[in-house]
Amino acid sequence: MAGLIRSILDRDPAARPSELWLYPSLYAIAAHRLAHPLHKAGIPILPRFISQLSRFFTGIEIHPGAKIGNNFFIDHGMGVVIGETCEIGDGVTLFQGVTLGGTGKDKGKRHPTLEDHVVVAAGAKVLGNIVIGAHSKIGANAVVITNVPPYSTAVGVPARVVTLRGKRTLSSDELDHVHLPDPVMRRLEQLERDLARSTGAYAHRPKRKK
Repeated sequence: MAGLIRSILDRDPAARPSELWLYPSLYAIAAHRLAHPLHKAGIPILPRFISQLSRFFTGIEIHPGAKIGNNFFIDHGMGVVIGETCEIGDGVTLFQGVTLGGTGKDKGKRHPTLEDHVVVAAGAKVLGNIVIGAHSKIGANAVVITNVPPYSTAVGVPARVVTLRGKRTLSSDELDHVHLPDPVMRRLEQLERDLARSTGAYAHRPKRKK
């Protein structure tokens, strides 16, 4: 519980110690810590009952089979869904409306793996048995269906990956999921520049003599 409280204080600028008991993620993660070992022990019904009870009160649905590391934080949390075979590393942050879901009716590992210190912004959907590399960021409302390398940013629908030069971002930027690179806009701007150069070159061509 102390680790959950420290995660909130470290990553939410609006957090006040006197209000921590109002955070839904605190209860959702605590309930999962209770339900997960019961699920692993093969106890029927009770783990899912704890999960669904937590979902009713917090708006956060975490399947008891999901594996979640230390210092996990869900900001706001309403609408977050974490599937059965998800694996979440240490220091991961999710925002409201995030889905870590499966695709199709495959058996076995069918949900994503988030490595350490991943940030997934509001409304993002990470689907299937894919891996989001350590220290990566997923932009708001992105739909990620392929692997994301470590220290990268994925944005768009479907998500496109922009590698951040293979270097870890500064700690002050780790939770910045607003100022993300936009590869589509960059490409459009490049096309505009290319078009301007080509039309400029055409305009300066010498006229043919008749």
